Parts: sequence; structure tokens; C-alpha cells
Amino acid sequence: MFEFMKRAAEAKAPPQVKASATGRVISTSSGRVAWTPRDTASLIRNGFIGNPVGFRAVKMIIEAAAAIPLVVQDRERRYERHPVLAVIDRPNQGQGQAEFFEALYGQMLLSGNGYVEAVGGPSLPAELHVLRSERMSLVPGADGWPVAYDYTVGGRKHRFALGEGPPPICHIRNFHPLDDHYGLAPMQAAAVAVDVHSAASRWSKALLDNAARPSGAIVYRGEDGQLSADQYDRLVSEMEQHHQGARNAGRPMLLEGGLDWKPMGFSPSDMEFHETKLAAAREIALAYGVPPMLLGIPGEATYSNYQEAHRAFYRLTVLPLASKVAASLAHWLEGFTGEEVELRPDLDKVPALAAEREAQWKRVSQADFLSPGEKRLLLGLPARPADEDERA
Repeated sequence: MFEFMKRAAEAKAPPQVKASATGRVISTSSGRVAWTPRDTASLIRNGFIGNPVGFRAVKMIIEAAAAIPLVVQDRERRYERHPVLAVIDRPNQGQGQAEFFEALYGQMLLSGNGYVEAVGGPSLPAELHVLRSERMSLVPGADGWPVAYDYTVGGRKHRFALGEGPPPICHIRNFHPLDDHYGLAPMQAAAVAVDVHSAASRWSKALLDNAARPSGAIVYRGEDGQLSADQYDRLVSEMEQHHQGARNAGRPMLLEGGLDWKPMGFSPSDMEFHETKLAAAREIALAYGVPPMLLGIPGEATYSNYQEAHRAFYRLTVLPLASKVAASLAHWLEGFTGEEVELRPDLDKVPALAAEREAQWKRVSQADFLSPGEKRLLLGLPARPADEDERA
């Protein structure tokens, strides 16, 4: 009896449907926001090659940083000639110092990582080459530390193994809180602003293609109130050929047969696109640390004048980048020479900091309570042997 009732209940029960437990919390919408891909190559194409604000911000930083002279010094002296300086001054046969550092700084700003390859040489490398970041991949070992770097071009792969002796690759990366091996690019942080700015530019281009009018209406006042198919096709063809685009801007329109043109001005939403574009441009400049004033972007003035903005640009953006890269290269090259040296920017030869450095020199030189050795250290100069004897 019980077996019969169980079979009857199963027959009446609805068939089981297998579905995800999270399916009921997934909502659907009529449209989705279209963002550009976030891989390195796509970000470079959209944020640097295809966006004037991103292009100019990156160019300003890398050109300013590459133009800063570098000096080699140790605890006792500053060298006018040094093997490390010789390598830095002429990294390879195809690039000078400025071109080499522009490429290295550019890779760091666009991908968050900079890779320098050492080529040949009995002690110091004979040449240094900057490798493209999107082609490089790090190979971690069992303990998580890198054991090699793979460089892939056109389906062919070359492995730079890390083992005994100095590493053949110098990897300089920006801080990334969620990645142990790769750096975070400013372009990643500015990606949303780049999409908004590019979308606003496309909107403006569409307005120009339509005689810079957001909309308008041709009203037919015929007896039946409706155009025939042939009349409609002819009207559309006439509009496309003779009244749209920048070439036909301002051209008079000849209407016949009960047609009347009703122009429409910019709506408030259309006017907001210009402000949206400026706000996105300021966010891109903010991500890279470039004062909007230097890029010609109107808006709130953070700095009182152009000179102050220029000095802040060097102090807050250019010098930290140049100092970090110089220190990383010096530490890497020490593995080849076995000699501890310091590679640093020469602040006294940066025109933007001339007034600031002059004031610092004057202030330090007038400090009678400091010894000559202490004054030199405050100015970033190596101590002389006489100063070492004085402190002893």
C-alpha cells in the first residue's frame, strides 16, 4: 500500500529542473555599458595612441624625466667619467640616453612594468635594451619568486633564465597592492576616464557630421500627411548628399511640396557632454600626476600660476620616477661590477628647480652650525676625505 502511494505521489510531482543556485539573483537589463578591454595592448591603443590627453600627459612626463642629467657618485666623490656613465650615455647602437629612458619611462607609465636587457660585456653590459612589456611574462618558481622571464614575439619565445650571477633582466615595476609580480599602470586607474573622454569625442564628431545640430525635423504638410516611398527615399538622399557634414555646413535648403524644416537647438543633456569631457580629461591628468593647467585643460585652478604648477610637476611626478629608475638600474649594475655606486638625477641642472635649488644652497651655506661635510650631505653631494677626517 505504501509503495503504491509513493509511486502515485512521484507521478504527480513536477519534473526536477537543474539550475544554478545563484540564478535567481541574476538580473537582466536592456543595455550594458561598453568598456574597452583592460589588457595592456588595448589600454595603450585607447589611452595613449587614441586619446590626446593620455598621449600628451605621458609624453610630458617621459620627455621631462629623460632630459634630466644623471650623475654617478659614491661616498667619497662624484665621477665625471665612470664605466656606468659610459653605458648610460650610450645604451646601444640604436638609441642615445634620452631615447633609451623615454622608452623605459613610457613602458612603466603605460604598463606599470619596465624591462631592461643586458647584452654582452665581460663585466658591465656592452649594451642595454628596453623590452616591450606586453611581450614579457614572468615565470615563478615553486616558492613564488621568479626563476625566468619569457619574451614572446610572433609565436616565438625566448627565455631569460635567472640563476647564478647577475640577472640578465632588470625588472622595474610600479606598486601594485594585488599583484606580487607585475606593477600597476596609471593607465589602468585612468581607464574609465579615457573611455568617457573618447565617447564624448565621438559624440562631438557625430554632431559635426550632422552640421553640428543635435536634431531637427522636416515636417510634411501635405493633404494626406504622409510621403510616398519614392518621395521619402529622395528626401533622405538629398539630405545625405547636400546638407550633412562639415563640407555642407550652412548650405541653404530648398524645400518643396509642403515640406517645412523645424530646427532644434542643443538640449541641456547635449550641453553637459562638453563639461563631462573636461572632467574626464582632468581625471586622466590626475592619474598621471600632471597639473591640468600644463595640459591646457580649463577648470579649477589648483596652482596660482604656471610656474608653480611646473615646479610641482617636477617635484611630485618627474623626479620620483627618475630617481626610482636610476636607483634600480644602479643596484642592478652593481651585480656586474661588484662596485657600490649611486646613480641619481642632478637636481642642479633641472631648470624648473633652479630658483628652489638656489634658495636651498643659500640657506645651507649660511648655516654656521653645520660642518662642511654636513652641508654637502644636505645638498646631495658626496663627502670629501677631509670631511671624513673632520667627523672622525
